[in-house]
Amino acid sequence: MKAVVFEEHGGVDVLQYKEVAEPKIGPNDVLIKVRAASCNYNDIWARRGMPGMRVSMPHISGSDAAGEVVEVGSEVADIKSGDEVIIYPGLSCRTCQFCANGQDTFCRQYKIWGFQTGPLDGGHAEFAKVPAFNVIPKPKGLGWEEAGSLALVLLTSWRMLVGRARIRAGDLVLVWGAAGGLGSMAVQICRIFGAQPIAVASSDEKVEFCRRLGAEHLINRKKQDVLERVREITGRRGVDVVFEHVGNATWEQSVASLKWGGTLVTCGATTGFEAPTDLRLLWNKQMNFLGSHMGNKTDLLEGLRWVESGHIKPVVSHTFPLQEAGTAQTMMENNEVMGKMVLVPES
Repeated sequence: MKAVVFEEHGGVDVLQYKEVAEPKIGPNDVLIKVRAASCNYNDIWARRGMPGMRVSMPHISGSDAAGEVVEVGSEVADIKSGDEVIIYPGLSCRTCQFCANGQDTFCRQYKIWGFQTGPLDGGHAEFAKVPAFNVIPKPKGLGWEEAGSLALVLLTSWRMLVGRARIRAGDLVLVWGAAGGLGSMAVQICRIFGAQPIAVASSDEKVEFCRRLGAEHLINRKKQDVLERVREITGRRGVDVVFEHVGNATWEQSVASLKWGGTLVTCGATTGFEAPTDLRLLWNKQMNFLGSHMGNKTDLLEGLRWVESGHIKPVVSHTFPLQEAGTAQTMMENNEVMGKMVLVPES
């Protein structure tokens, strides 16, 4: 089969589009013919290399995929060839205390498929192997590209806002990168819970995109002072929740934007992991700093109910042939993306 593979860390030039062996399934696995697979920032982190994380090589990235089941293992009873599915990208032991309690993300063996797995193993290929547990029926009414763009960003945003920050009707929520994959999900999740997203984006075009998603409060960070606008919008009160995933470049503004007793929830740091904090603000304003790491299968299933009802819509801005994964990653690195980008295998 054809796949996008890298065998060393580096720039997009290390990505190779080449022939590799088709995955061999075990008794509890399924083999999927990939119809569409999306791009996420963890593709870039894996390709560049991250301190403290070992990437097994050769490596196939891709934590989202949608496709058709073509083969099932001998122990798989409720999935059959021809089923149209998407992938839940969380892998855990499923036997420890945390997994038994539905807290898969606390499992010491928890991994994100296509990011921390390998050798090979991700969705940027013509075929992909996953445990049967990680297969979910494709939401009705979605095309392959929409379905393939969905799982990781919906799951991550859902757990951040619903599971961790516990947003409520009326909450003011500052959403960084609101035009991106995570941010576009966050804006829509806020709307279905009756919260008010304050969408931060980097251009007038992206701000307009956020408005169409349902954001009432809009900030162009290239033209406006984010903290000043937050104070204007909230009457100097501050926001209830900050949806943070940018890291070093936005952290101080995120903390300063919070109301007394407010909550900051973060799942990543695309601009750097160092986040200086004046701890006097933390204890005096009694703020809550929460980490969040993707989510469990139930989180994804809950989010997908809103997709099937039409209240959350996947947003695909670009579709590329699989062999152009490098082009897609370069666009992400240059912040040229709205919504998600999807790779489609030739077959």
